[in-house]
Amino acid sequence: MKSALKKLRDGLNTKLGFFLLTLLLFAIKSYWAYSTKFNLGVKGSVQHFLLAFNTIPGALVFIGIALYFRGRLSYWLMSLINFLLSTWLFANILYYREFSDFITFNLIKGSGSTSNNLGKSLLGIMKPSDFLVYADVIILIIVLLTHLIRVDMRYFKTRYAMTITALGFVLFGVNLGMAESNRSQLLTRTFDNNYIVKYLGLQAYTIYDGVKTQHNDAIKSRAESNDLKPVLRFLHSNYASPNVQYYGTAKGKNVFIIHLESFQQFLIDYKVNGQEVTPTLNKLYHSDNTLAFDNFFHQVAQGKTSDAEMMLENSLFGLPEGSAMVSDGSTNTFQSMPALMDQRGYTTASFHGDVPSFWNRDNAYKSFGYQYFFSKNFFPKTPDYDAGYGIKDKIFMKDSAYYLEQLPQPFYAKLITVTNHYPYILDKKNKSIDPLTTGDKTVDPYVQTAHYLDQSIQEFLNYLDASGLRKNSILILYGDHYGISNNHPSAINKILKTKKANNYQLAMFQKVPFMINMDGLKGGIDHTYGGEIDVLPTLEDLLGMSSKNYIQFGQDLLSPQRNQIVSFRDGDFVTPKYTKYNGDIYYTKTGKQIKQQTPKQKKELDKIQHYVTTELGLSDKVMNGDLLRFYHLRGFKKVNKKDYTYNTQKSLKKLKQARKKKKTSVKAENNNQSTFDEYSTDAPELKENPKLDFPK
Repeated sequence: MKSALKKLRDGLNTKLGFFLLTLLLFAIKSYWAYSTKFNLGVKGSVQHFLLAFNTIPGALVFIGIALYFRGRLSYWLMSLINFLLSTWLFANILYYREFSDFITFNLIKGSGSTSNNLGKSLLGIMKPSDFLVYADVIILIIVLLTHLIRVDMRYFKTRYAMTITALGFVLFGVNLGMAESNRSQLLTRTFDNNYIVKYLGLQAYTIYDGVKTQHNDAIKSRAESNDLKPVLRFLHSNYASPNVQYYGTAKGKNVFIIHLESFQQFLIDYKVNGQEVTPTLNKLYHSDNTLAFDNFFHQVAQGKTSDAEMMLENSLFGLPEGSAMVSDGSTNTFQSMPALMDQRGYTTASFHGDVPSFWNRDNAYKSFGYQYFFSKNFFPKTPDYDAGYGIKDKIFMKDSAYYLEQLPQPFYAKLITVTNHYPYILDKKNKSIDPLTTGDKTVDPYVQTAHYLDQSIQEFLNYLDASGLRKNSILILYGDHYGISNNHPSAINKILKTKKANNYQLAMFQKVPFMINMDGLKGGIDHTYGGEIDVLPTLEDLLGMSSKNYIQFGQDLLSPQRNQIVSFRDGDFVTPKYTKYNGDIYYTKTGKQIKQQTPKQKKELDKIQHYVTTELGLSDKVMNGDLLRFYHLRGFKKVNKKDYTYNTQKSLKKLKQARKKKKTSVKAENNNQSTFDEYSTDAPELKENPKLDFPK
């Protein structure tokens, strides 16, 4: 026994021995993190083996770099590289916990546009066990400093170091081969980063993402007009003509898009201790003048809110990595709804109570053709008016009314709420409903911010009624993405009242509200399956704007011809018959899992999967190649970004000139008397400080 221990210690006192110890501890740590910190959907012995095996090749290559150096420097380089790899793992753990995805280069490039308020989010995400990813680094540094392991000053031959590097690449080849046999076309036909990490590891994923990002940049430079042919063939063959009963029923009306931040469908009619969480939205949802869709899903990826906006304004999917509004919003050509409306005589404006640079809106909105962007800079600063990601909804909605009454009609106005944003921060004086009791401190206040949002919507609707705007407007309300991610399983189980939610239940948990409200609209609850990609063509047909010749991937939700295939960004899907989520297949109506597919089912599922994969792939092709620059839409004038400015003083001057030229604003129709005082809110901040000083 003593002899064996002596041999072990002698081995560790060599540079190769210390390297192998570092490698072993790193592999164990990585496997632990993959298994406990991520939801990779590992099934079967082969996948578990690959999850453990894929930790080794990257570590051999990266940590092995230190073997090319001499003496103590070599040892400290091993520790430094281990520390850097651990920090990258730590960062991905935090990001994954909230967004169920891994960090991408596109995300890093756009981090400056989303960085404000992230400090509060990170503090809410961290768990003490996360710091265990540094445990091996600390242990190895301690054993070196205390000389439990001695530094081997002997020269480590370069050919041995090269052999270890080569071994790393060989093992990666073996890893890739085994992964391909378990999941074919892993690197060419995937829309989900979880698969890459599960089969190849975090280091390989990072390199893959970097190569893909570089490749996408090259695609844009090589793109040509012929690349549009398969896109147009797909869209024309899948076009769903409008419903004659609804086509043009909203023609000439004002359009309000109300963006319900992080708002999930389960909140509709949901109660906490007998109290409705969203009484206003419940009433609107069940109104005879509202078309409400109860099988409507978010379809976002890493871009979250920005992906929802991209689909809403363009009927193009966000990218599988990063945010398209950030990476392409400043440079790409778009044929967006604001530009289409502008060229039909509408005034177009977006309202958002945060900084204009968030999600690169100040640049992307110019590409979309928004005439006005009323950001945080346009609103009065009152004490305690901000909550995490911008102005509190009650204050923001009232402030927005100050500019709404000045917009020449008809107008297209989008209002983006923020208070119901993770981490659901709300001060005590604004809470008027009990929290959930799931035991998850992140999830429990979710209903309180949702209730506050609902109250702000009620106040806003009251103003629309009082000012007369409601009777001549169509309202679109939608939830942009989930509020509770799948990384809160215990809380989800309690909300769904189940022991352990399966993938079917998690798929249905991705539903968000979608409502169309208008006086005289033939409403009701519509059971059609659809998603955010379908909002734009639905609205266009209601406004009497045929979407037949547009490059848009959605289908009118009211069309009897729509195929009802809802494509998730990762390649999963929901249809009225089948649901695929995290690789599992279910009957949509019953939730029963299909474990053995019949030949007929396999044929049906393959056809749906082909449609989903083609749709996502072609949308990416349009975005990555900036293909709309080659598409000349008849009657559409290409947007010139230089025509737009969101500078406060210049925008206000422009608005004043527009009001003089076209005297159709609410204020003008009211003998130039403001209706702003008719806006009533119980926001305690405004009761304490009622004076609002808007920029002049």
